[in-house]
Amino acid sequence: MGMSSGCAAASGGDGLKLELFRFLVQVVRGRWFMFFSSFLIMAAAGATYIFSIYSKDIKTSLGYDQSTLNTLSFFKDLGANVGILSGLINEVTPPWVVLSLGAAMNLFGYLMIYLAITGRTAPPPVWLMCLYICVGANSQTFANTGALVTCVKNFPDHRGIVLGLLKGFVGLSGAIITQLYYAIYFDDSKSLVLLVAWLPAAISIVFVHTIRIMSVAASPPGKTPRAFYYFLYISLALAAYLLVAIVVEKSAGNFSRSEYSASATVAILLLLLPLVVVVKQELNIFNRRKHELQNSAPIDITVQKPSPVTVPKISPTAAAEKETGGAVVRCASEMFRPPERGEDYSILQALVSVDMLVLFFATICGVGGTLTAIDNMGQIGESLGYAKQSIGTFVSLISIWNYAGRVTSGFASEILLTKFKFPRPLMLTAVLLLSCVGHLLIAFGIPNSLYFASVVIGFCFGAQWPLLFAIISEIFGLKYYSTLYNFGGAASPLGSYLLNVRVAGHLYDVEARKQRTLAGGTGDDRDLTCVGVECYKMSFLIITAVTVVGAAVSLVLVWRTKEFYKGDIYAKFREQRDAAEQEMAMGGFSFEGEHHDSERKKKAAPAPAPAPAPEEESHRNGKPVN
Repeated sequence: MGMSSGCAAASGGDGLKLELFRFLVQVVRGRWFMFFSSFLIMAAAGATYIFSIYSKDIKTSLGYDQSTLNTLSFFKDLGANVGILSGLINEVTPPWVVLSLGAAMNLFGYLMIYLAITGRTAPPPVWLMCLYICVGANSQTFANTGALVTCVKNFPDHRGIVLGLLKGFVGLSGAIITQLYYAIYFDDSKSLVLLVAWLPAAISIVFVHTIRIMSVAASPPGKTPRAFYYFLYISLALAAYLLVAIVVEKSAGNFSRSEYSASATVAILLLLLPLVVVVKQELNIFNRRKHELQNSAPIDITVQKPSPVTVPKISPTAAAEKETGGAVVRCASEMFRPPERGEDYSILQALVSVDMLVLFFATICGVGGTLTAIDNMGQIGESLGYAKQSIGTFVSLISIWNYAGRVTSGFASEILLTKFKFPRPLMLTAVLLLSCVGHLLIAFGIPNSLYFASVVIGFCFGAQWPLLFAIISEIFGLKYYSTLYNFGGAASPLGSYLLNVRVAGHLYDVEARKQRTLAGGTGDDRDLTCVGVECYKMSFLIITAVTVVGAAVSLVLVWRTKEFYKGDIYAKFREQRDAAEQEMAMGGFSFEGEHHDSERKKKAAPAPAPAPAPEEESHRNGKPVN
């Protein structure tokens, strides 16, 4: 009797361990842990936004003038936003390949910059420094493509919220990295570049295999899963904490290293808190599926033998020639005959469409202007006579409000679209007009207005990105979203070059030379420094005018898509979700996130009866998990 009860206890213990193991595997393989992993990758992927903190070290260490520094900033923006290569690679490889390549590029680019500004290598020529920062910044597009695009495909009917949250963590990354930098390297600003080199690469490598395409998410139609709101509340708490920490640190003035370490520890704990939400969500899924499996009714399956089909024989050479010629003609003819909005455009169809061109131009004007303000915030504050401590506060405020803009536009645009059919392009127009307020405050240099200007600029810069990427996914479909997403981002460096390098940098140097001449000074342009409102006045008046033009052009997109946004743009994803649920009911218990290869299934199983096959539709746009 004792032996029998002992065996039963041992068997029960083994069963409990097996169930715990299955649950842990489900958590790690689940969509919510993948979303959490993407949070961490995004939280380290915004190093380009703190360029103004270490740009002074680059300028003094390598003897650059302002125009040269702005050229370097342009190549930073070029790398951070031109991700066509990462998009094309992601079309043919799983996300882990893209993330691994991005980690290697990040480490190489920023490490070479660190070695240059610390004198560990010979001073590189300007073109080589531009190459280093372009490669390092381009790793951001690989992180975005590998993690963010994958999440949008896994949560297609909540894409606005997904984009807002993930882009929000990118916005917070500047403040997060700054906290870690003070805790690890204290006040050595050159070592900030070293931190930027190794930290994002390490996080991407640790979580690289958790990011993958999964089957369509099953959630009640018209409802947002509570997990998204929990993630939002945690991110708001993190943003609020970082804001308080920044204000306290700047006000106190002399924080010790241990105090910075304590502050960074709290930030890390808040950053890891979403893991609790992940475990809770997966536990609910695990228990629900376990209950469904235990109470499932038997399923009768009838297999019909297919009738034989006679296939005409065609010679391989003739078939190949016919296929090649037909493909070329079909590609050329269909390029200017796109499908309905919301269906899957080809890459060429999307690139030559009027909708994409209008959106691209509006982005050049809007993002180019706000990015110019962000990149020059340090020099703007210096020219207007703000203290160095205040300038650091501006940069931190931009990071926090950059986050606020992203999550606000993501959640607000999704709610307004779902409940009131408010089109996202119209919200983009409103954001562009709001950014003009910040540009005018900088142009006229009203005393103490730079604090408010940094808030407006940071908010509007962040708000544009979720709107841009959601609009692209809604109008042009998700089939080639990896490439089209990165094409939309390419408008940013073009706008930055035109407005930052050709306008702001050039006019700053012109005014600085004028002041030097009036003062009777001489010297080369490496020592150019401009003081006063006039340094950036004309530049930001021009930027304001350009932004207004961009807002006017965006109204064209509002008019062209008004009927599209009045309809149900997520209907086909609900159909795919219903098909996935039917397949799940047929397939029984499985780990969350498992994704089957439909082609392999068709080869291995008998042909079905001539009836609709929902499972094939649910996987048509997905990729198999490796």
